Amino acid sequence: MTLLKAGPFSVRVRHRSLLVSVVLLALLAAALLATLAAGVNAFPIPRVIAAVLGDGTPAENLIIGELRLPRAVVAALVGIAFGVSGGIFQSITRNPLGSPDVVGFSVGASTGALVVLLVLKGSLAATSLGAVAGGTVTAALVFALSSRGGVAPLRLVLVGIGLGAALNALNSLLIVRAQVYDAQSASAWLVGNLVGRDWDEARLVGGVLIAGFVLSLVLHRPLSLSEFSDERSASFGLSTDRTRLLAVGTGVLLASGAVAVAGPIQFIALTAPQVARRLTGAPGPNLVASGLTGALLLVLADLAAREAFQPRQLPVGVLTGLVGGLYLAWLLSREWRKGRA
Repeated sequence: MTLLKAGPFSVRVRHRSLLVSVVLLALLAAALLATLAAGVNAFPIPRVIAAVLGDGTPAENLIIGELRLPRAVVAALVGIAFGVSGGIFQSITRNPLGSPDVVGFSVGASTGALVVLLVLKGSLAATSLGAVAGGTVTAALVFALSSRGGVAPLRLVLVGIGLGAALNALNSLLIVRAQVYDAQSASAWLVGNLVGRDWDEARLVGGVLIAGFVLSLVLHRPLSLSEFSDERSASFGLSTDRTRLLAVGTGVLLASGAVAVAGPIQFIALTAPQVARRLTGAPGPNLVASGLTGALLLVLADLAAREAFQPRQLPVGVLTGLVGGLYLAWLLSREWRKGRA
């Protein structure tokens, strides 16, 4: 284990965690190259690198640099945002089901975005603000409804699941009452989709990630301590309710930014932190490994959704929902068996 210091911040880095992060980063780079090279118009890797650097032919620059590259970058950034957000929520709830798509925060962000899209007819920037506002209001409601006698992690999860179900019904109502074309567009967006994403969306989610990264630095030690019981965390001088409030705010910001760009892509936030924890073998939120795992999973899922069903492309949310649903069923079965034991 190595202690890294940067001004007032210090982080203990486990060698295995560092090695896993480096391997994940290398795999992510390989997956990005594969998604840029593969397709009806396939290119060898050297031509892909040339096009990324702006030295390709006009056709390569168009297909790779202007069509595939922004989509791939958005997929990676959205995957990081969902992975880190899931790591934060699972840490503060001490529950493997405590991810933003399960406890309702992603649904709340979707509600805010749909209100702007379908009712206010807003722009991309306004839709993004609507998603953040929707996620924030949902988080505030979950906290208010679950804070009697202190915020209990299990109560927070259960309240979030219930509120998420109610918001799903509201989302359906908004779509049913919308014009046909708007309803079709909103329905496709609600599945989770990366088709047609460009540099504007990449800059948006990139800005959200920068803000989330800064907040995550502040939260790293408190999140690690919050995985103990409230009494033990308090004995270390940790204010558990204040930590949960700041952590939820950070997680909601990351999840809402990702939802605003790509829609509520399911199960990346649920799966990535648990895969990362099994790979690193380390306690705590594992935010770097969770983010890189989320990026790798989403880039590979988008590549499969784009190429495996040609001549059609599936929305990436269909594929992550199918695989993630099976994973969730296994996880619930495993937790139930542990509870019986």
